Amino acid sequence: MTPDDGLVLRLRCVLRGSRAAVFRALTDPRELTRWWGPDGFAIPSVESDLRPGGAYRIAMRPPEGPLFHLVGEFLDVDPPALLRYTFRWEDPDPEDRETVVTLSLRDLDGTSAELTLTQGDFATERRRALHEEGWTQGFGKLEKLLSSA
Repeated sequence: MTPDDGLVLRLRCVLRGSRAAVFRALTDPRELTRWWGPDGFAIPSVESDLRPGGAYRIAMRPPEGPLFHLVGEFLDVDPPALLRYTFRWEDPDPEDRETVVTLSLRDLDGTSAELTLTQGDFATERRRALHEEGWTQGFGKLEKLLSSA
């Protein structure tokens, strides 16, 4: 994974599995509960209406602290190549603002896919770095999940 500079986060990783399998892991609520979020976080529930204009809500529980929620709206859903959605926290930190996440998938050889994430614009570098850490750890868990399938 390689980060980029600025208040836009860009990450790339290669994942074992077809684009369809990776896209499913990025969108299926049951799959998301298995890998989403930073290390140590539990995902008790994922609600998702996977279509442009549809909403989603992800419940997240940190190792210590109360349950909180991530919410947003799907902007583009083009399986298995592209997913774009808004990203905001319910009860956001004062440094937070709504961002847009774009996940694009490129087939490499039928057995692996390149995933590119773009998210931004962030209000502060601190919030961008926090999201970089969360996505990097989550993608690490996703990589293990796909490799064991």
